Amino acid sequence: MKITQLSLFIENKPGSLNAVCQILAKNNINIRTLSLADTEQFGIMRLLVKDWQKARDVLSAAGVVVKVTEVLALPVDDHVGGLATVLGVLDRNNLSVEYMYAFTFGKGDKAVMVFRFEDPDKALEALEREHFDVIEGVELFH
Repeated sequence: MKITQLSLFIENKPGSLNAVCQILAKNNINIRTLSLADTEQFGIMRLLVKDWQKARDVLSAAGVVVKVTEVLALPVDDHVGGLATVLGVLDRNNLSVEYMYAFTFGKGDKAVMVFRFEDPDKALEALEREHFDVIEGVELFH
């Protein structure tokens, strides 16, 4: 199942990141995980939240540029070669990863990798065909 991710474009200056987090906190929106990349002028904050529509709306109303994208989240064995196994499946199915990030999930010896693909439907089909357990939003935010 695909999960909705928000990508925020924030100015690369002191206080910008805190301002975004304060907006979310004031609106009772918890960040499940995030990734932050920067350039000289701005940063791209990618985040997963349970109520993404509300987060998008309150952030947009505050002047934050928000883009909505679909990603896939997969449990990956947390041992040597765990990620290589997943990437091997992607290679066999000619799927290119645009970007990815990871977080722990509290499920034993698993980590969670979040993947962005050019064609998430094709990636989802290939992963399910290869018997990978794609995490549903309900499970991720439970």
